[in-house]
Amino acid sequence: MSYQLENVNDCTRKLAFNFEKLDLTAEIKNALVKKQKTVSLKGFRKGKAPLSVVEQMYGPQVENEALNNFIQNQLHEAVTKEDLRMVGYPNLENMKYDAGTSISFDAVVEVFPEVKITGMESLSFTKDAVEFKESDLEEPRKNYLASKAEMVEVTDEKAALENGMFAVMNFEGEKPDGEKPENMKGEDFVLEIGSGQFIPGFEEQMIGLKKGEKKTLEVTFPSDYQAPDLQDANVKFHVELLEIKQKIYPDFTDELAKEFGYDSVKDFEEKNKKTIMEQREKTTKQKLNQEILEKLVEVNKFDIPKALVAQQEEHLKEDVKRTLAQQGFNETMMEDYFSKWQGDLEEKASFQVRSGLILDSFAKSHNIEATNEDFDKKLDEVAKSSGLDMDQIKSFYGKDDKMKNNLMFAIREEKTFEKMYESLTIKDA
Repeated sequence: MSYQLENVNDCTRKLAFNFEKLDLTAEIKNALVKKQKTVSLKGFRKGKAPLSVVEQMYGPQVENEALNNFIQNQLHEAVTKEDLRMVGYPNLENMKYDAGTSISFDAVVEVFPEVKITGMESLSFTKDAVEFKESDLEEPRKNYLASKAEMVEVTDEKAALENGMFAVMNFEGEKPDGEKPENMKGEDFVLEIGSGQFIPGFEEQMIGLKKGEKKTLEVTFPSDYQAPDLQDANVKFHVELLEIKQKIYPDFTDELAKEFGYDSVKDFEEKNKKTIMEQREKTTKQKLNQEILEKLVEVNKFDIPKALVAQQEEHLKEDVKRTLAQQGFNETMMEDYFSKWQGDLEEKASFQVRSGLILDSFAKSHNIEATNEDFDKKLDEVAKSSGLDMDQIKSFYGKDDKMKNNLMFAIREEKTFEKMYESLTIKDA
């Protein structure tokens, strides 16, 4: 064996290679013969230049290629023999080469760590209760009736703005330095109070205003606002309420329910209640799963490959870039954003890598895999929840292997958490 293996840490190995006798003459000659057949040199037809001339022209290059091939082959053989699950590319260090005589070098490689989860039996969690109130049906009912609703002015002079009402207003924003930009002004602007359409705090301060009244609102822009000059800025908005309007919805009858694809009002209520409960159960489980991961990451310490963190950080950046682009960010604004939040991205990427390795370790130790039967069952769930035809769902996931692989990954993760629940103390709120 011409190398020694050293464990640097949980996820780093060093292969120290040392070949005291190294003769690459045969490899170099074979490479020169191949080169001779393909090169075109001045004064010679293609492939007809003397080997000595080819060697004079390409000797150093060919020797370098032969040396590189030798190193790669030795590295591959060692990695295979030691069964190293490499992450990224090896880093070659301490290279010492004496042409035609010897070579020594170190190859530092990152590997997936062997994660052994401990402390699960002592962990306790509380799962939020999933509840339903009849008033929860009001929002989906209004969503269906929106196309048939009528916007009318509130004529009562004593009426004051409430959540759900619409304010017709003029407004003008004033920055901390007194500037009043044109893009912070509006006339006859219609805003639904409680919709969250404006800067946090704006709509809340509008509540209680009556027609004809004026008010100066003071708000603080979010730290991740799309315009860098307004991030964390304290801005005043001078508002004049011109009118108060509200939507008048028709009664939700069996006839209207049938128009919307339901058999009756009762059918609408039962199906929407089921949808609401399923979504809340899903949200509750997601919250519980996040708490479980945070605690497992906290109590299980191990080294993680830097290459994996870097890869995950790039994935996060791509997702954020798409979101920022939709919000109107240009390249300069994006650079400013990532410069400000780089630490948060690194921390999030590190957490996702650690939690992913923990889940994978648990799944392997319990032989958890996503099967084709699981896949078909999940497609059936998606079809029922989306209202789409099963053939459409199958076509969507069948046309792209990546889509199917992502869903299979999600199924395996879901099954892993279900198995984890058995090893943890989980109480109902």
